[in-house]
Formats: sequence, structure tokens, C-alpha cells
Amino acid sequence: MAASALLGGVLVLSACSGGDSGASDGGGGSSQAKADEAAAQKSSQAQIKITPADGSNNASINNSAAVTVSKGTLSSVTMTTADGKAVVEGTLSADKTSWKPNQQLERSTTYKVAAEAKDSGGLVAHENASFTTVSPDNSFIANFTPEDGSTVGVGMPVSINFNKAITDKAAVQKGVTVTSTSGQEVVCHWFSTQRMDCRPQDYWKENSTVTLKLALDGVEGAKGVIGVQQKTVTFKIGRNQVSFVDAKTKQMKVTHNGAVVKTIPISAGSPDNKTYEGQMVMSEKFKETRMNGATVGFTDDDGKGEYDIKDVPHAIRLTNSGTFVHGNYWGAKSIFGSVNTSHGCVGLSDTKGADDKGTAGYWFYTNSIVGDVVVVKNTGDKTVAPDNGLNGWNMDWAQWKAGSAV
Repeated sequence: MAASALLGGVLVLSACSGGDSGASDGGGGSSQAKADEAAAQKSSQAQIKITPADGSNNASINNSAAVTVSKGTLSSVTMTTADGKAVVEGTLSADKTSWKPNQQLERSTTYKVAAEAKDSGGLVAHENASFTTVSPDNSFIANFTPEDGSTVGVGMPVSINFNKAITDKAAVQKGVTVTSTSGQEVVCHWFSTQRMDCRPQDYWKENSTVTLKLALDGVEGAKGVIGVQQKTVTFKIGRNQVSFVDAKTKQMKVTHNGAVVKTIPISAGSPDNKTYEGQMVMSEKFKETRMNGATVGFTDDDGKGEYDIKDVPHAIRLTNSGTFVHGNYWGAKSIFGSVNTSHGCVGLSDTKGADDKGTAGYWFYTNSIVGDVVVVKNTGDKTVAPDNGLNGWNMDWAQWKAGSAV
């Protein structure tokens, strides 16, 4: 008759016989053989648990992998990719009862874990598991602005764009937290299934610090689509600079905390190509950039752009659709402050080459940061759409809060 016992996770076979089975000490076998057999009949009390469970798919790349033990201590843990080419380094807790990887795992990768533990009596237990992490097709990530460690203007919202459509907006929004040292209430608003912006009711308080926490690891944003991010980002709010453009007077007043620090003559959109009205947030700055009318719908009969300027100086983006405040070296100096001639942008007097420090374009560019606000009025055009750029300030607080999923 054959019997089996599990010793430390290893199957040990023993045989029992009523006949001669080799050397004898007269008492049915040597004392050492009896001791070995007695030990074999005892299983280690250490109980090892590997997560994710053996055979799991769509495992998290951040938090899921772990090894724990009860009634014992871990003596070794080895984690490798299934092909054995990469070893994942990990850290054993001080009491030797748990182990975690030191690094984020790769997506679409199968890992193998082998663990060994001992109980108080020194008996050894083994456990093995294999699991596969979530694939790019079955996961989503959040691309966000502003960047970690940046300093931005008082109008900069936290803008998050997901690379997959989110159907469970509430679950995802609960995994996103935005707070400020100013104590301002912050609410997130969904513009679409892939974009969510977060802001307070009024502009951020100057010199405050804003923290964005993404706790999306393991959150199911849509059926079978799992979040993989766990990240904390902080950025600072700079001085309170808001500029006011009046297309009627053709002047821009730059203010700090409401006090005018500089007045600049401008040229806004012509009567045929009016500039949007409303509150617009600076989203990008370019010392020089190319502006081609064909990219924003201004074409001639041949389909070519009505203009193509390869070196527009000191350009600051206000909308995704192509509204900028920028330097203008090709127009007559007399237009600034007297006539609106642009295709919808706000032009400032400047020189070719973007190196003349005495121009209005240079001054405004160097004294502005991403997140500063430009408020435009008296153009005769409609108010800019809240999702055209970072311009959610054009939605009142009640409307903004109505777009929250929680």
C-alpha cells in the first residue's frame, strides 16, 4: 500500500511493507529511519499566500503582486518573467512575513513566483504561482496637465485625458483627488468619455500648492478595461496675472491682483474673422512657431493657406482651434491700437527674429506663464467653448458641478 505526504509543498512518497525491507535493528528499522519517517509525516505550519492567485490574468502592474506568510517567516522569494530572462527585485518586511516587488511590473507579461518559508519548528513550506499582468488593450492611462513640479498661472485647471473611453465615470472620478493648500473646493467636470477637468469655483489662490492624486490602479473604467496608474503630482500657483483685451479700444491691460501693471496696444480679429470672447487660459508658449492658415480653415481658391508665416515670434496658445496672442512683425506698426486686422488672434507689435527685448511681443511673452488668463471682450463673436483649450472658466459653477459624476 502506498501513502503520500506533503513536506514543505513537495510531494514525498513512502512505502509500507510487511516483509523484509532491508537492514533491521531488530525493532522494525533504524532509529534514524524512524525519525525521518516521523518528520515526513509532519507538514510545515507555515502558510504562504501569493497574490495574484495562480493562473490570474489582467493583474495590476502596481499593487497586486505580493507574498505573505502566516505561522512562519519567509526565507526566500524569487520572482521572474516566465521566460526567466528578467528577475524582479523585491523587499522583505522587517518581520519576514511579507514581500513586495520594488518596481512597477510590465503590462502583458507573465511572471512566476516561488516562495519558501519556515515555521517555528524549522519545517519548510514551498509555494509557487504564475500570473499575467493586464494588457494595453485591457487597460487605460490618464495623461494630465500641468506637469509635476511646474509653476503655473491662476487659471490652470487640472486637465486629464484618458486613452480609452470611460463608461464608469463615477468609479474613475473617485480615484482622482485634487486638493489645494488654499483650501478651495475643487470639482471635476467631464467634457466627454475621455476628458475630465478639475478646478475651483474661482481662480486658484496665488502662491498655493495643488496636489493631484491618481489612485486608478485596478479601477475598472469600462467593461474589461482596468486602470494601471498610482501617482501623486504637485504643482505651484504663481502670481495672479490676468490680462484683459478690449477689441473695441484695441488695448490689453495686464493686471496683477487686479492692479494694472502694463497697457499694450493690440490688433484683434478683423470684422470678418472675429476673435472669440471669454476667459482663455494660456496652454503653450513658443518663442517662434509656424502659422499656416490651411491648418485652421483659412484657404484660398487653390486650397492653399491664406497665410503661411514660418517664424511667428512670441506665440502663446489660447485655444486648441488656433487662437493665439503673438508678436507681429509683418504688419504696419500703425495698426496696433488702431485697427483689428488678424484672422482671430491677438497681435502685438514685434520684430522678426524674436530677439528684440524692447517689443511688446517680447515683454508679454517673457512676463507670462502657462496658466495665465487672457479675458477678451467686445469682439462681436461668441464666447469660446469651455472645452476648446483649457477654458472651463466660461462655464458657471452650477453648470460645472453638474458635469461631475460623483
